[in-house]
Amino acid sequence: MENLSDREDINRAWENTEENIKTIAKESLDLHKLKYHKSWFDEECLGFLDQRKQAKMQWAQDPSQGNADNLYNVRHEASRYFRNKKKAYLRAKFEELKLTVRQKKIRELYRGINDFTKGYLSRTNIVKNEKSDLVTDSHSVLAK
Repeated sequence: MENLSDREDINRAWENTEENIKTIAKESLDLHKLKYHKSWFDEECLGFLDQRKQAKMQWAQDPSQGNADNLYNVRHEASRYFRNKKKAYLRAKFEELKLTVRQKKIRELYRGINDFTKGYLSRTNIVKNEKSDLVTDSHSVLAK
């Protein structure tokens, strides 16, 4: 009986410790999150994207000249909207960076500059196997 209660206490203590480690790690790593998409891409942009997808599906099912013209017009409108939306976002971001320069927040300035110059960088997982060959396949990397 004593061993059973000791094991339960140890398991409960380990669960508490594990939970504390996860919350502390989340708080400390939450300082600078990776950005997978920009905030300028909102619900209205998703509407344009869906409209473009529908026009493309309609053209693929019936490749007539009317559907081709419709696809061209929808693509043109969507790209123009995306371009203008992104320009407005970048103008606001530049103004924000100007403000950080005036406030002498140099670290935030360089983070903003790196965000512009580097953009989204995808992660590449490359591992060497036993033969010193590079393995890039995700399943092989996980197996290694």
